Amino acid sequence: MKAIIFNGALERRPQSTSGILSKYFADQLEMLGVSYEMFALADSGIPLYDISLTKVPLAVERMAQLFLDADIHFWLAPMYHGSIPGVMKNCLDWLEVTADQKQPYLTDKTVGLVCWADGLQAMQGINAMDAIAKSLRAWPLPYSVPMIRTSLFDNENNVSPMYADKLDKLINIATTNRIEKIINHTI
Repeated sequence: MKAIIFNGALERRPQSTSGILSKYFADQLEMLGVSYEMFALADSGIPLYDISLTKVPLAVERMAQLFLDADIHFWLAPMYHGSIPGVMKNCLDWLEVTADQKQPYLTDKTVGLVCWADGLQAMQGINAMDAIAKSLRAWPLPYSVPMIRTSLFDNENNVSPMYADKLDKLINIATTNRIEKIINHTI
């Protein structure tokens, strides 16, 4: 089983919200013995989606392969003006390069969704990612984690116990769900 942690924020600082959450997921997956890759948009070099290009950019080829190789996806996104960041959607749009494959897009991938916002609107980001994942033929988990950023961290800037419990539940559901599908040969 292989996972990908998709950091959809354009943020490079390890102590940013997306950096702390990405590390949290990496640590939890490591403890479970799940191999994973981190994909950070800020370091990816993904260009604007351009269907007129005659050659697929190398960064896009690499991204598409990472996404296709992963059985489980964890998409982490901040809420910007009512939705996920445009660069995150742009990256996912590039999965169109897989359209002619036997299993195009993210067919049968399991996707866990996490979004944070300054207020109560993080569910809008979850809904946006859910619609995108479904249109890419993936299976978003029925459990997601919308978060209020002001409650996300404790005094030491660690994930608060309340959100750690929710993230652990999401990780557990994703990894257990995937194992059951493999055992039952439903994928």
